[in-house]
Amino acid sequence: MLTENQTTLTEFALLGLSNEPHLQIFLFLLFLAIYLITFLGNMMILLVIWADRHLHTPMYFFLSNLSLLDICYSSVTVPKMLESFLAEKKTISVHGCIAQLFFFFFLATTECYLLAVMAYDRYTAICEPLHYLKIMSEPVCMWMAGGAWIAGLLNSLVNTLLVTDLHFCGQMEINHFCCELPILLPLSCTDTFINEMVLFAFTIILGMLSLLLTLVSYMFIISTILRIPSKEGRCKAFSTCTSHLIMVGLFYGTGLISYIRTDSNLNKVFSVFYTVLTPLVNPIIYSLRNKNVKEALAHVRSECVALTRDQRIHAIF
Repeated sequence: MLTENQTTLTEFALLGLSNEPHLQIFLFLLFLAIYLITFLGNMMILLVIWADRHLHTPMYFFLSNLSLLDICYSSVTVPKMLESFLAEKKTISVHGCIAQLFFFFFLATTECYLLAVMAYDRYTAICEPLHYLKIMSEPVCMWMAGGAWIAGLLNSLVNTLLVTDLHFCGQMEINHFCCELPILLPLSCTDTFINEMVLFAFTIILGMLSLLLTLVSYMFIISTILRIPSKEGRCKAFSTCTSHLIMVGLFYGTGLISYIRTDSNLNKVFSVFYTVLTPLVNPIIYSLRNKNVKEALAHVRSECVALTRDQRIHAIF
């Protein structure tokens, strides 16, 4: 309960990545470039998958979900970060902080489960190739992708609703560039025991379960690949999984380290990896390493060039 001499806060000060004035413009330009590449790259993947009917398969259906998710995920934190680099008053309202927290939880949890779903998709394609299309039918893919989004929404609703019952007073500084629950809870002047227990339970149940499903899928995948007699066959099978493994390692690795080192300034550095760089890596590794995506992109580009040429000829005559 609040005492009489405590004042409920209405906004927080975001300390951001650096307080050095001479670095603000450089950081603004750097993260603006990253955000634009992230947005355009993931949008390109979405459009290419939509335009090329050869990519209308379970693998690329989940990839399009991941691209949409990464566009939204980066948009939750980066625009506010960019604003803070240029603003004299680097603040965020309590309600704005809670809103950012809601979408951050929603999209981060969804990405955990979507990565697990994509791992199961690769397991089915490599370990059960003859039954792949039957197992990964369109209704099943829709349910699996929808389940990932629903799990993220439920996790976010529970944790965010509990935060709305808290009162914040005293220290108004957040030593971060965004609102994350482990950093926000110590600023509350009301009891946060329930919030901490719910956060811990959901992290264990949802986070560790999705990670376990991903790791088990890849244990079976690697075991199956090692039994392939030809070296060429093993390399081809493993190449379809390396992109996903890079995403899983970057997302989970930096996320876990960040939450373990909550009181350290290194937290902000690791947070940059899983909130800003992970959505950037997605279009890079899937477009540069994936032959089908590159071919589809070249096909779409040639069609656009041909359409533009026909329009110019039509305009002349």
